[in-house]
Amino acid sequence: MPQLLIHRGLAKKKFSENNINSFKYCFNKNYGIETDIHASKDNEFICFHDFSLKRIFKKKLSVKNLNYSKIKEISTCLNNPVPLLKDLLKCSKNKHPLFIEIKPILSISLIKKLLKETSRYKKCVFITFKHENVYNLLKINKNVKVGLSFAPPTSIKEIINKSSNKNINCLVLDKSYLKNKKIQNLKIEKYFYTIKTKYDFNKYRKNFNLIFENL
Repeated sequence: MPQLLIHRGLAKKKFSENNINSFKYCFNKNYGIETDIHASKDNEFICFHDFSLKRIFKKKLSVKNLNYSKIKEISTCLNNPVPLLKDLLKCSKNKHPLFIEIKPILSISLIKKLLKETSRYKKCVFITFKHENVYNLLKINKNVKVGLSFAPPTSIKEIINKSSNKNINCLVLDKSYLKNKKIQNLKIEKYFYTIKTKYDFNKYRKNFNLIFENL
């Protein structure tokens, strides 16, 4: 049966992205989660998509230049506290799939910290558009579950070539690749993002792994 993951915990339009209450709702509905992570200045992993606080909190501040205590202070004041990855892991109870998208390129020391922090949670898959992260993860632990993410204009040829690495568990692909026969014929597990309409969701859910939202 295809796997269904909720993009950033956005099960409904009223929810905030990458928010612990949104995540809990998704788990209660028995869905997995796709989330994003950054490292704060004090090396805490947070569930947050952007490199700065501008879009979500109207603050021209870079995540990497702020300690988590400051990020928490700003976000809590605006009634949308940014959770730690630790918070998400805990509320997942090791029962639900977690696709953790690594947004920046992480140092080796941070990758080691990430692996240690998630070591007890067996349903984690690390995905990223920064493929260097995946290869560094595999250098440290060849058994870690990883996926390579792709978006247009990446060529089909490049996707096929990179998918041949036997240590890669899955591909995370923009929905524009859904109808490509060469992609469909790849034996590797594939996830397609981001499904935003009920029409597409109902059309593809029986045959494809989907990352979806707001349905």
